[in-house]
Amino acid sequence: MKHLVVLTGAGMSAESGIKTFRGEDGLWEDHDVMQVASPKGFASNPELVLEFYNQRRRQLLQVSPNQAHLELANLEKHFKVTIITQNIDDLHERAGSTNVIHLHGELLKVRSTRDENFILDWKTDLNLGDVDKHGHQLRPHIVWFGEEVPLMEKAINICSTADKLLIIGTSLQVYPAASLMHFVPQDVPKFYIDPNPSISSTKSLTVIPEIATKGINTFISVL
Repeated sequence: MKHLVVLTGAGMSAESGIKTFRGEDGLWEDHDVMQVASPKGFASNPELVLEFYNQRRRQLLQVSPNQAHLELANLEKHFKVTIITQNIDDLHERAGSTNVIHLHGELLKVRSTRDENFILDWKTDLNLGDVDKHGHQLRPHIVWFGEEVPLMEKAINICSTADKLLIIGTSLQVYPAASLMHFVPQDVPKFYIDPNPSISSTKSLTVIPEIATKGINTFISVL
């Protein structure tokens, strides 16, 4: 089967009710992102950071995958599909996708502040005093600003094996994730779905200026 690599961002989950990462004012849910998504922010006010992600986690458990998530899962009948997502939700998995790489971590997991390999599934609130087996505080299993992206090398290797590339719901402005498309072989057909695309069509790139649920159908129609 041909290998379809899919890069997804916040626009993928927006139609499920998950708010995009931040607005034009640079705020995320009325917070400066560095207060709630950086090691420094966590060190200075851990209660704020934990409650911020508790709210995100509660919201996630109340929403469902949208049609775009479901259509991507259905494509596994015809392609080897690998999804590389910037999203921290589990909507791809709930839709039925079986091969998902979470570049920026997962909201429904937590990890030790001392041992990054101690990771637990977590669907309830995370509070100060919730600790690992050695008594170290647990934190959201999220890649914060200023932290390395552990799965980046794996994602690069996956992109290098793509027979087709689909980019959906990302502004292509957040690095290093935005650089992944450049590791796909030059002659591989590429498709970019976004209602406000930041790039234009080229010989090997087809831009589909639509929201995810509409754009996915356009993409499927030209496969």
